[in-house]
Amino acid sequence: MIDDDERIALVARHPHNVVRVDLPRDGADPYATAAALFEAWLHDGTLTVDERSLYLYRMDGHTLGVIGALGLAAPGEGDVLPHEHTTPKARSDRLDLLRATKANLSPVWGLSLANGLSKLLDPSAALPLGTWNDEDGITHELWRLTDEDIIARITETVASAPVVIADGHHRYETCLAFADECPELGGASATLCYVVELAPDQLTVQPIHRLVRGVAISDLEAALATEYEIDAGSESGLAFVTRDATRALRRLHESEEIDSVVLDRALAHLPPHELTFQHGVDNVERAVQSGAADAGILLRPVTVEQITRYANARDKMPPKSTFFWPKPRTGTVFRSLD
Repeated sequence: MIDDDERIALVARHPHNVVRVDLPRDGADPYATAAALFEAWLHDGTLTVDERSLYLYRMDGHTLGVIGALGLAAPGEGDVLPHEHTTPKARSDRLDLLRATKANLSPVWGLSLANGLSKLLDPSAALPLGTWNDEDGITHELWRLTDEDIIARITETVASAPVVIADGHHRYETCLAFADECPELGGASATLCYVVELAPDQLTVQPIHRLVRGVAISDLEAALATEYEIDAGSESGLAFVTRDATRALRRLHESEEIDSVVLDRALAHLPPHELTFQHGVDNVERAVQSGAADAGILLRPVTVEQITRYANARDKMPPKSTFFWPKPRTGTVFRSLD
């Protein structure tokens, strides 16, 4: 989620900024440069080696989770579950970085179905390491947890129920590929994970909207009419955005299906077209007005209850159905695979 200009600004902010290793751009072989830099930070004291702790991480005062190692499970096996289908994406960059550094540099975000996990994550029982605000005004807090009894209870609780991947599906798949490459590397059988209880008071889920390009508006209207009433006059959150207007949509058949499933069914009636995903209503409207897209469809956020239902059924949502917010920041805890 960081472009080149943002990376330059972060590097200028501090010589130890994590983008120098997690988003390498320096040298003839950026991955080797990142690995050398990571190793140098270990030797000069920038990074501290810790073999016994878990870490508590809280965002915006309410999303509280634990950072630790989560065992890998191949798709369809075990209790680590993807919650949505992934879009095709080259994983060579993350795999090349993992090969070079032999370290998990950013955690996958997992949602635990274990009831009561949040109650075990008590910052007052841990050592505070830092509090900071990001550019969006979100407060981030980090603690080191060393109490062996509490760690054991947290570990037992997380192990007692499935963990659903909320964010980081491609990183998780990259770790699986690396584990197949290096079965002799013991640490490769797990990955760094930020685990939060799947509970309404712990999560803020925002929608990811759709942008459509390469079709006539009349064809898009006809496709949408198979599942929606257009110009419904209600403010449900569903809407059809064109350069001329934003028009409310109402589903013709109310059901427990999430909006992305219904929309995929409607868009299947279109001739070949380009579909992209966009977070934020303002961004959708800007793309349509600029001509970057012919139209946009605004969706409603998926609820925690719907995510839980899919998880319990071991089913997957369509790609880009959820946008979890805020995002945990890379650079607090790393995990060496050596």
